[in-house]
Amino acid sequence: MAGSRPTIEFRAVHTPDRPTAVMPVVDGVTLCDLVGAYERKSGYEPWGAYGGLVPAFFDYGRLTEYLRGDARQQCPEPGSVWLLACDCGEVGCWPLEVDVAATPETVTWSGFRQPYRREWSYAAFGPFVFDRREYDAATAHVTELIEAELGQEVG
Repeated sequence: MAGSRPTIEFRAVHTPDRPTAVMPVVDGVTLCDLVGAYERKSGYEPWGAYGGLVPAFFDYGRLTEYLRGDARQQCPEPGSVWLLACDCGEVGCWPLEVDVAATPETVTWSGFRQPYRREWSYAAFGPFVFDRREYDAATAHVTELIEAELGQEVG
């Protein structure tokens, strides 16, 4: 697979009794499943327990900018994003953080971390380097879906 880039999509996940969540999907596998398997294999406890980002619960700003790491008020800090929230929907409860670097050709996720378990190493998880056009199209698509559901612009 040398030289090929993983595919990226962001799904709008509908769950009963909860607002829609944004779930990253890499090569057809949810990021929750990918990172949960990595944490389980690494012997981390508790492993997994992630869910998608819920824009109705937290103002991420414009999702297309936020997921690229360049929103005006980027959380947790400029160049970093929370890609996953806790499975309860609250991002501050159990987030998965990552550094995001965008160039005209690529968007790279690296430096994964669980802020409540700083001793956990994700050095063997990633980096993921995506095609910039595909990434931007994926973020634009999920943003449109979320905005249509909320009836307003996200951000």
